[in-house]
Amino acid sequence: MTTIAYKDGVIAYDSRVTRGTTITDDDAEKCQELKGVRFICTGAACDFQALMGAYFGSPSPSKVEASGLVIDGDALWLIGHDDDTGLWKDRLELDRPYAIGSGSSHAFTAMDMGANAYKAVEMAKKRDSCTGGLVRTLTINASPL
Repeated sequence: MTTIAYKDGVIAYDSRVTRGTTITDDDAEKCQELKGVRFICTGAACDFQALMGAYFGSPSPSKVEASGLVIDGDALWLIGHDDDTGLWKDRLELDRPYAIGSGSSHAFTAMDMGANAYKAVEMAKKRDSCTGGLVRTLTINASPL
């Protein structure tokens, strides 16, 4: 898992990868670009490619246990995949903070208390064992609807 937070045009995300309760990497880059679209994913790392493929219309032959934030042109999307409908996506309102992943409740609380996205993920690292390593940020130039 991981924690991804968005607030005021900045996306912050950690770099920890776990397998169960074991930390396997604390320096993983979770932001990937494909066809000019940026994906910051959470969930099962082995499913990130399937989630990105589904975004571009490739059906997944198996269950996809991943979700993410997507920067596509001037829009920021929350995406995921379920067994019944396949890919789903929701456009996020850029004037509101948002968080996903295992430490999302901690990140939401931190942002509600005034923290920026970076600080929110740093605070989630203190309480969520699946969030850790480096916190990276990405500034976006998305526009509201």
